[in-house]
Amino acid sequence: MKKWSSAVLPLTIMLVLVALTAWLRYATELPDATRDGRNRHDPDAILSDVRGHKLDAAGALLYRIEAAEVRHYPDDETSELLQPRLAYVSPAKPTVTIRANEARATAKAEKVELSGQVEIRRAASGRQAALLAEMPELTVLSEEKRGFTGSKVLITQGPSWVQGVGMQVDHGLQTYVLESQVRGEIESPFARKKKPKT
Repeated sequence: MKKWSSAVLPLTIMLVLVALTAWLRYATELPDATRDGRNRHDPDAILSDVRGHKLDAAGALLYRIEAAEVRHYPDDETSELLQPRLAYVSPAKPTVTIRANEARATAKAEKVELSGQVEIRRAASGRQAALLAEMPELTVLSEEKRGFTGSKVLITQGPSWVQGVGMQVDHGLQTYVLESQVRGEIESPFARKKKPKT
């Protein structure tokens, strides 16, 4: 009888510990992750040869966006674009086209981060020659018609060129402001060209 009574106390302690362990596990267990794929960064749609237009409230074209391929990710509502092309078209101003190897856009494409051989081309107009700005990356705020980069930039227009580090672009004002380490050669439109000797 003594052997049985001496075993009851350790068994009781063990049962209490098992019950407390089970309760602790139940109380601290995290809920099961949903299995709808929202926690993974996998595309839910892949589109090829995409073309889109953004219109204002009156139906006037604000810009066009094209891409060879678009991958949409539902976890953060972003899209990755392959060979994107963004064009601002206006009857009063020269067309500005922005190209890159790839880009990442927010849900409504109000912010587009372009990378890999980014080019901004402004068409020629009146007496102004076409303008080309080249850089490795550029962030475009499409609704505001502005862009910026912190990287090295080379701008050429006709025989003139200028380069620097960092740039602010305003399509509405048609301005390209280099921020630092600026140097270049600008040909004056008033410079008289020497006539070749005959």
